[in-house]
Amino acid sequence: MRGLHADTGYLLYRLGLRSGQLFNAFLQESGVRLRHYALLRFLATSEGALQRELSARLGYDPSAIVGLVDDLEKLGFVERRPAPDDRRSRIVGLTEEGRAFLRDTDESGLRVTNELLDPLKPAERKTLHALLLRIAEAGLE
Repeated sequence: MRGLHADTGYLLYRLGLRSGQLFNAFLQESGVRLRHYALLRFLATSEGALQRELSARLGYDPSAIVGLVDDLEKLGFVERRPAPDDRRSRIVGLTEEGRAFLRDTDESGLRVTNELLDPLKPAERKTLHALLLRIAEAGLE
């Protein structure tokens, strides 16, 4: 097993899987999966986004975005509205119910993160976050 863990890329992959499993387990009772949660989190940082923009920014297939938005719309967490400059396009925006859901899940999400990062001291967590952020931002350019 040590041989696999010597490869940083593989280790990141495995930790990503574990993180996803923990988050999905905590989200499961709400009927929301991690992909839905990621879409909601992205929308919380904007005034809304075109579905094609969501696909590009989140790295999901466009047809998957349609299904995710459909699911979240049924839950009342997002709404589609016509784009002001192109009535054929739809902007997806977070509803107040969606914002409330994110607020309600913040504490649970923090518990999941704390469980995953339990072996690290606070300063190590801060360093890890900064390093992962640097890698993520470089990959988004």
